[in-house]
Amino acid sequence: MNSASGRGEDCWNDVCHMGAFAAIILLLHCLATMGILVFLGGAPATAQECFAMIQKNVVVAILRLDILTVLVMPVFCVMYAGFYAALRRECWFLALVSCASAMIGVGLILANASVTSLLYLADQYAAASSEARRMLLLAAGEAVISNDMWHGSAAKMGGLLLQSAGVLISIAMLRSTVFSKLIGYSGLVAHGLDLAHILLGFFWPKVAVLAMGVAGPLYLLWFPLVAKKLRELSRAQIPEIESVHV
Repeated sequence: MNSASGRGEDCWNDVCHMGAFAAIILLLHCLATMGILVFLGGAPATAQECFAMIQKNVVVAILRLDILTVLVMPVFCVMYAGFYAALRRECWFLALVSCASAMIGVGLILANASVTSLLYLADQYAAASSEARRMLLLAAGEAVISNDMWHGSAAKMGGLLLQSAGVLISIAMLRSTVFSKLIGYSGLVAHGLDLAHILLGFFWPKVAVLAMGVAGPLYLLWFPLVAKKLRELSRAQIPEIESVHV
């Protein structure tokens, strides 16, 4: 291997290493989110409840309003870049489409993040001197909530793209010799159920919650396996192969 190709391989290994680190961060995010839901609760259903929560304890409020998800969401892009680095020789097309889908999905979801908007409206609500002003701010808060990263149309599409990326990368893993079948199948089931959760949410919300309840714990298996494998790949050259699958 000449020096140029050696440096190129080192760069791809570095991308795998960053992908492994990203998977660990996403695992910690999953654990933290579960802890917040159990011990603090989920996001309030109405703007009035949201404003009251913010005035009572702003730290608890921003945690329940998914500030961690906003901060961690770009990490998905790093992890999928690691996947592309690992699969670029065997399933480059699926890996590329998956990576692009994940990045677009992350962008759409973040475009609808509402934490800072709700904090601003809550401060304005607390300082309002008239009932008419407070009613106007409550209406604005309801509009923000209806278009946030869990309810807005763009965010829903972003979620569909992000989970579709997970399904595609899991299929690529199953076609490759780089990742184990356990990683591929656990990812396929987890992301498939998460994708179903979004789709079912339009028609059968209760069934959608059940799908997410099953998918959630599977991520606690998938992320560590992914992190371990990408870490291993970052320390060794991915072997050349003769055939390339899409």
